Amino acid sequence: MSKLILLHTSHHLTPIHRRVLNAAVLTPLSKPLLTPFSLSGLRLQCLRSSFSPPLSLRSLSARAFDSSSSSSSSTKEEELKQIDGESGPQGKVNSESVNTGTPDKDYPTGEFQFQKMSSWKSFVVKLRMLIALPWERVKKGSVLTMKLRGQVSDQLKSRFSSGLSLPQICENLVKAAYDPRISGVYLQIESLNCGWGKVEEIRRHILDFKKSGKFILAYVPACGEKEYYLASACQEIYAPPSAYFSLFGLTVQASFVRGVLENVGIEPQVERIGKYKSAGDQLARKTMSEENCEMLTALLDNIYGNWLDVISSTRGKKREDIENFINEGVYQVEKFKEEGWITNIHYDDEVISLLKERLGVQKEKVLPMVDYRKYSKVRQSTVGLSGSKDKIAIIRASGSISRVRGSFSLPGSGIIGEQFIEKIRSVRESKKYKAAIIRIDSPGGDALASDLMWREIRLLAASKPVIASMSDVAASGGYYMAMAADTIVAENLTLTGSIGVVTGKFNLGKLYEKIGFNKEIISRGKYAELLAAEQRSFRPEEAELFAKSAQNAYKQFRDKAAFSRSMTVDKMEEVAQGRVWAGKDAASEGLVDAIGGLSRAVAIAKLKANIPQDRQVTLVELARPSPTLPEILSGIGSSLVGVDRTMKELLQDLTFGGGGVQARMEGIMFQRLEGASQANPIFSLLKDYLSSL
Repeated sequence: MSKLILLHTSHHLTPIHRRVLNAAVLTPLSKPLLTPFSLSGLRLQCLRSSFSPPLSLRSLSARAFDSSSSSSSSTKEEELKQIDGESGPQGKVNSESVNTGTPDKDYPTGEFQFQKMSSWKSFVVKLRMLIALPWERVKKGSVLTMKLRGQVSDQLKSRFSSGLSLPQICENLVKAAYDPRISGVYLQIESLNCGWGKVEEIRRHILDFKKSGKFILAYVPACGEKEYYLASACQEIYAPPSAYFSLFGLTVQASFVRGVLENVGIEPQVERIGKYKSAGDQLARKTMSEENCEMLTALLDNIYGNWLDVISSTRGKKREDIENFINEGVYQVEKFKEEGWITNIHYDDEVISLLKERLGVQKEKVLPMVDYRKYSKVRQSTVGLSGSKDKIAIIRASGSISRVRGSFSLPGSGIIGEQFIEKIRSVRESKKYKAAIIRIDSPGGDALASDLMWREIRLLAASKPVIASMSDVAASGGYYMAMAADTIVAENLTLTGSIGVVTGKFNLGKLYEKIGFNKEIISRGKYAELLAAEQRSFRPEEAELFAKSAQNAYKQFRDKAAFSRSMTVDKMEEVAQGRVWAGKDAASEGLVDAIGGLSRAVAIAKLKANIPQDRQVTLVELARPSPTLPEILSGIGSSLVGVDRTMKELLQDLTFGGGGVQARMEGIMFQRLEGASQANPIFSLLKDYLSSL
């Protein structure tokens, strides 16, 4: 059993240095000894197919960032064809084609500006509400209530799907800001299971909503760092007397299973390419390497430092005071009130009574409220947020990457290469879209699928502007997709990069002896047993072939990244080697162009499509989810259909479905940082290990 592993390992609009865009001209890469790697958590299987020659980089001149019409699609196509037809020494950069790109500060910020409706538009909106469909009707003076708890998906949800959807949360806050029927927002924030990219996006929309002049309150019965990070953006924070506050700091963990494998008779044979490629360490080591410790420490410092800065700014305190308070280990709710961390101590019903008093509702009457699910059914046009004829396509890519849909896959459970490519092609062939935004939240997956999607995104970018907007993570295969876009936008804490390879196999010989199992192989061909003979170690010539294959796969990944980001190979080598970067660090290293969320990506898309910034555009979400029978059954709690997704993926990995290679982000466990499970630590260990395979 063998796998080839490509793994990865943090909004303020901070200025980023000017990145020089070198028009690198590369020759087609040599054919790999084994199959292309997959870019996310890697499968160590190796195929005999090869990467197609890399698409040569378009010339990124200053005109490409100009708002004039000179950067037309025909020009892009000519540049694409011209560069595809030329080649130079691999890894070299043509010094004559070095161009200067746009620094972060010169991109539009996309900051939300609340504009009061005119009398006529207000009249039209009220008229629409009078004839609105039954499920869009909301009582005047209502409070929008949303329970932010558990998993938050970056995908749109169907009406039968459970859980929260980031796009719908953000859209609800925008609609509520303009909806004359909504008097304010009441957020109940509990334990969140999502990354910091999504948390930052929600926080930004809370701050945007406050510009409407309406109130927004937070209620925090269980509060950790992420929960308080969101609550701090609200005008008032309430907690019950028995609230669980666990603001004790952040941790990052890396697990190692070498000892476990030895005890059951399994010998991992790992070839690591990239000194930060810690996924191999999880199998081959019993302790953390210096490089892995360096990487994880940098990520943790970025996240914790950002948290301290934001909270100190919000609370009007010095950073040192915030850090000292955290180090005191405070858990008493009264202490949080005394120090000004929360507004007051109240139960939920008492907060409701305060809202009644504020809105002039009599005590004996029920406070008019509308919840997240019902308000999600209200269309933007109902509240006067209609777009224009200028359309921008939003293509979401969330989850692990696979080339074809597996037999256990549910709709929306991951990125299916074939389906994603169909969406890309439909946008490219359509004339109604002025630009496209690829919204990525993926640790990677199948390498072949990632490369095919990269090619299609490049072709799309040759005909119209393409912006990549990265959420929690865009590493390995996820970053592979992003680097095909004209511009990459990330959050401060988006996990980015992970350009590296780990390959190897498990020697199960001792395990087979323990259980009395025997396997004999008859083969023809010197390397026929390379993947079949898991009952023994590599022979010297097999180990050499495996090492060369891994090195070749890494070079292809690295060189294509250098090519896409207009860097020299030497420069890319410095930031690759399997290292995972926080978004703001990735920006300073040239892996990201701008810091911000989806709204900034839209503003940049408008700039590149020559659409005035003050003109509204229509954002078209491609392939909105449609309810299927499995989703419906899962939505009503069917345990037969709602089988744990992790186990499904594990079964697929064990059967080497599709015979492809995979590369994924390593299984780092961020306690209270990425929603650590409260389950048995042994299960957490196994889950972390399996996620890295």
